[in-house]
Amino acid sequence: MKRCSVLVLAAGQGSRMRSNLPKVMHALAGRPLLWHILRAVRGLEPERLVVVTGFGAEQVEREMSAPDIHWVRQEERLGTGHAVRCALPVLRGCSGDLLILNGDHPLITTDILAGLLASHRENGQAATLLATELDNPHGYGRVVRDAEGGLARVVEEKDASEAERAIREVNTGFYCVSLEHLPGWIARIGNENAQKEYYLPDILPMAVAEGGAAAWCLNDPVALSGVNDRTQLAELERAFRDRRVAEWMARGVSFVDPDSCWVAADVEIGIDTVIEPNVVLGPGSWIGERCRIGPFCHIAESMVAADSVILPFSHLEGAEIESECVIGPHARLRPGARLAPKVKVGNFCEIKKSSIGAGSKVNHLSYVGDAQIGSGVNIGAGTITCNYDGLHKHRTVIGDQVFVGSDVQFVAPVQIGARATIGAGTTVTKDVPPDSLAISRAHQTHVMGWSERRGKHRS
Repeated sequence: MKRCSVLVLAAGQGSRMRSNLPKVMHALAGRPLLWHILRAVRGLEPERLVVVTGFGAEQVEREMSAPDIHWVRQEERLGTGHAVRCALPVLRGCSGDLLILNGDHPLITTDILAGLLASHRENGQAATLLATELDNPHGYGRVVRDAEGGLARVVEEKDASEAERAIREVNTGFYCVSLEHLPGWIARIGNENAQKEYYLPDILPMAVAEGGAAAWCLNDPVALSGVNDRTQLAELERAFRDRRVAEWMARGVSFVDPDSCWVAADVEIGIDTVIEPNVVLGPGSWIGERCRIGPFCHIAESMVAADSVILPFSHLEGAEIESECVIGPHARLRPGARLAPKVKVGNFCEIKKSSIGAGSKVNHLSYVGDAQIGSGVNIGAGTITCNYDGLHKHRTVIGDQVFVGSDVQFVAPVQIGARATIGAGTTVTKDVPPDSLAISRAHQTHVMGWSERRGKHRS
């Protein structure tokens, strides 16, 4: 298919969101609304991608910055027609067709946009509007057709008559137009309406008279829905979740209770993985094949390689888990946690900015922070790396095949040589040589008759 250019209108504040955040930056499935639109249009490989910003422009441009985007500021927001006028200088040099989209329709797909473009070209129109039918069209511009069923115009609800408000076919805000005609049409738009704004749909009667215009009606109101308030955002969040979960199940992933899980837009999951109820797979997560994610786990910005098991109530953020690891239950892996194959991190353990070598075990009630742990190491219950001195963080380095007993404190910085043994209850304050036993305990003494004397004192 011949390439087109794309213009995304993302300047609005979204007053009904009741927020200081630009509307297009509100998140759906863990990513801004605008992110979803840009992912869909990039599937078309556009000749030029232009985004118009207005309210909160600095934040939008900073957080969505990319080499392929040409940013345009609409300093005074006077309607969609005015936004297009602001973008025309950046579109100079482009020819052929231009797709114009709203930045707050997160469920739009590349296939739908390709269909709009194909319909526009097949019918040889100068402008094509994407429409849909709604049971409740409140708030949308209505598509008015002529006696033969062709497109006549679009009327905004505030300017519509009672009969026009009864129309169920609505404007989605998506257009495909000829770049040859567009500048002339935009120059002639007026603002004689209730809002005193320059409406982009006002180009449609001009297109009807000067090259032809059509409305391509697609019966997919959910995919074509925009976000105007937080209720609509939640509804589309649910619809997107259902779509994504269904896609992953079709690809060979099992969800035990699909309705209870939440999956971010950019998550990747391997075949034969099982996702149990009430799991959250947050942005930036990658789950390999044949994994099992237990109930009430939360995973974000993390990689979990094949054949690993994440047991219930575990939390992973910014972690890298290689194959055949077992995590949890009730484990927390913080940013910088790196686990080699066949590592076990057990219940109520916390790992932060640390690497753990192949086959090592941190089984119970331990904190490992700013550490490098070799392979085949056993970390006993209640072990702590004391990595912070009140001013700076320090590292603990533990060699291969070290055995660490229970209730050990490593006061960093320290290095433990390979195959060393650390006795239970030891506080390690200096380096331990390889193959040695380190133990630091007070001499055990017995006070005879203590219980009896203690009882007397209490009475």
